[in-house]
Amino acid sequence: RPFSPSSFLIHAVSNIICSIIFGDRFDYEDKKFLTLIDLIEENNKLQNSIQAQLYNFFPTLMEYLPGPHQKMIENIKKVNQFTLEIIAEHQETLDPTCPRDFIDAFLNKMEQEKGNAHSHFTVESLSSTTLDLFLAGTGTTSVTLRHGFLILQKYPEIV
Repeated sequence: RPFSPSSFLIHAVSNIICSIIFGDRFDYEDKKFLTLIDLIEENNKLQNSIQAQLYNFFPTLMEYLPGPHQKMIENIKKVNQFTLEIIAEHQETLDPTCPRDFIDAFLNKMEQEKGNAHSHFTVESLSSTTLDLFLAGTGTTSVTLRHGFLILQKYPEIV
């Protein structure tokens, strides 16, 4: 029977990325995790709209115009808030001698660069980098795996 592994692949990939970035995996039924996945999936669909593409070229102008790009911006803000909460938790429980994940390693580097006025190691850049890794990694990796499965189904002799 036909089925789509998309949902399973997105959950699995994003959980692996979460374990690298956040140092923890989520239960597949976790409400926060499912909301995060839904926001990412919705943004993947919204990125195809002409307004979202125009937003890439004219961000200042498009901020004042209605359209699906506004929902995409709102979704990114929600995911960013989730990330900032995890960063704050990591800052409270940080053990510089034993980094648990990407965030801890970045926080350690922030501490080393504390006196450097030209340092790019800030909470804002950590949040942005984490968001980029999470959003880009989840979408592209799960789509690549989905296409790989499709190719294997079409050409079973490859296996």
